[in-house]
Amino acid sequence: MTSDKDIAKRALSLLDLTSLNDTDSEETIRALCAKAVTPHGHVAAVCVWPRFVALAAELLKDKPVKIAAVSNFPDGGSDIDQAVHTSQQIIEAGGDEVDVVFPYRAFLRGDVDTAAQLVAACKKACGEYGRLKVILETGCMPDADSIRKASELSLANGADFIKTSTGKVPVSATPEAAKIMLETLRDTGSEAGFKPSGGIKDVATAGNYLALADKIMGEGWVNPDRFRFGASGVLTSLIAVLDGDDAPAPASSGY
Repeated sequence: MTSDKDIAKRALSLLDLTSLNDTDSEETIRALCAKAVTPHGHVAAVCVWPRFVALAAELLKDKPVKIAAVSNFPDGGSDIDQAVHTSQQIIEAGGDEVDVVFPYRAFLRGDVDTAAQLVAACKKACGEYGRLKVILETGCMPDADSIRKASELSLANGADFIKTSTGKVPVSATPEAAKIMLETLRDTGSEAGFKPSGGIKDVATAGNYLALADKIMGEGWVNPDRFRFGASGVLTSLIAVLDGDDAPAPASSGY
């Protein structure tokens, strides 16, 4: 049986340490980046607003931590040009990864073309080395078929990851949505990754998602190139477990 410390160690290396609060400032981002490298190892990435990418990149320039930022966030609108412009800005400022919100309202209205074009255009904006994570906002999807089709559409148009949620709507990551998305990755033979986000606040929850990925995708599939957690508050819980303490997760908004 896997111990909590083993799960915490594994989850730490897969964490996109996130701060997407309206009150974020340079001070907030400096504090975030200072937490990205711990005595137990480093997180996979920090995820911030686009305006903080250059600062985060400078603060972590000598560290093995990716810089991610959000585009078309959090509303998931249909303005392709704006989403592309923001994605380009992120990469040009030193970002490695773009987390773009899928235009889920348009998609659910049947406007599949806009959804496909936005994902494809943002992937192109990432250039040769930038990676695109597509946030489906599964909590707003009415059924399993919608989640599956949105996943398939995103993968077909260049998504490097499919991600559950912005953390800004009432329902964030759920095991049910994760199962559908992971099965879609498996069934399509895609080499893309999966990122549950929102509501992941403790080691037990992280462990459940890891166990699900191991079951569906096979032992050894999960690594930072294929699996991330989007979270802010969970880091304290992971460190507490790794330090041998029994501290509760801190309260945090959204993520």
